[in-house]
Amino acid sequence: MSDLKNDIPRQIMQLARGSEGLYTQQELEQRLAKAANVGRQLRVKLGLDPTAPDIHLGHTVVLRKMRQFQDLGHKAVVIIGDYTARIGDPTGQNKTRPVLEPEQIDANARTYFEQAGKVLDTSPEKFEVHYNSEWLASLRLADIVKLAGQMTVARMMERDTFEKRYKAGQPIGVHEFLYPLMQGYDSVCIDADVELGGTDQTFNNLIGRQLQENAGKKPQIVLIMPILVGLDGTEKMSKSKGNYIGVTDEPNDMFGKVMSIPDTLMQNYFTLLTDLPAREIDVLVDPDRTHPKQAKVQLGKLIVTQYHGHTSADVAAEEFDRVFAQRNVPADMEEIRVTAAQMGIIELVVAAGFAKSNGEARRLITQNAVSIDEKKIADPNAQVKLKPGQVLKVGKRRFGRIALP
Repeated sequence: MSDLKNDIPRQIMQLARGSEGLYTQQELEQRLAKAANVGRQLRVKLGLDPTAPDIHLGHTVVLRKMRQFQDLGHKAVVIIGDYTARIGDPTGQNKTRPVLEPEQIDANARTYFEQAGKVLDTSPEKFEVHYNSEWLASLRLADIVKLAGQMTVARMMERDTFEKRYKAGQPIGVHEFLYPLMQGYDSVCIDADVELGGTDQTFNNLIGRQLQENAGKKPQIVLIMPILVGLDGTEKMSKSKGNYIGVTDEPNDMFGKVMSIPDTLMQNYFTLLTDLPAREIDVLVDPDRTHPKQAKVQLGKLIVTQYHGHTSADVAAEEFDRVFAQRNVPADMEEIRVTAAQMGIIELVVAAGFAKSNGEARRLITQNAVSIDEKKIADPNAQVKLKPGQVLKVGKRRFGRIALP
């Protein structure tokens, strides 16, 4: 993207693409222009809350935006919120979140960081990572009181989560008011020029902007990205809702999930998850100019290529067509080795690796998503008699062939 180095209007057009809010565009233009003139990197902050270990495509919306800043020559500053995770972000919560143990936070952070590296440039000149315990753990009570004194209760109650809980008579812990202050203090400590976040982080990010001003620093620009809608077409992408595409999903599974999205999501997915120009996207999502299946195949290939390469994307597309368009079972099917000829269906689904817990397996069974040799099994308490060669199918894309000793 060297051709964009001194073309600030085009940089703004690219960076603002798909965004929900920019506070403010004029400040970003000025900051980019000055950085270009003096050869300085902007410090672009993204806070990661390590309360879950896996990243899905919803998380990559902001990661991809950060990568765009990197490709323009700027530095990504990733903050692992190991200390703030001990409070728990109240964003979107209708009750106080449980506090995670430090060991779980560390494990989640390591996995999260590894997966974020699939999107970000982690070379030292473009990437910096911090744990916010580096500065938050050393704060004394007097420091925290001073920090809290910079914000009013009325300002905190502007946050819709707190307002709704207060009106509903639900408890709000005083410690929850500290979360946005601590996240904002991160921006003060690392001298952020820009902070990225989803729409659910707007309040927190703007608090950081205010705290920087209070500290006599230039306030960070806040760039807000939308929340990606999940495969169901209604709820935000979430692992707990089962409507997600993970960045570590296998190519066939990833491609198949993309093919299952409602047509109405394609504009959103093309814009937020690919680099295709807007004019090409307009052609692809117009059913009068492009058949929806053809457009979705291109979307699936683009997404799989990002995480697994062109060859895997082509193979996944061919396999999808062979299995689903031609109503065949996969040619390359994993083997499910079981030790008994009869076992509970929940146990079988978990043993096959098609569910990570008994609860997830039970949910899949009750949703009629599980079959053996095309015979649906809807009773989660069922005991099934197994024979070598039988095909276990879970959902639309996961197949395994039974193998007995």
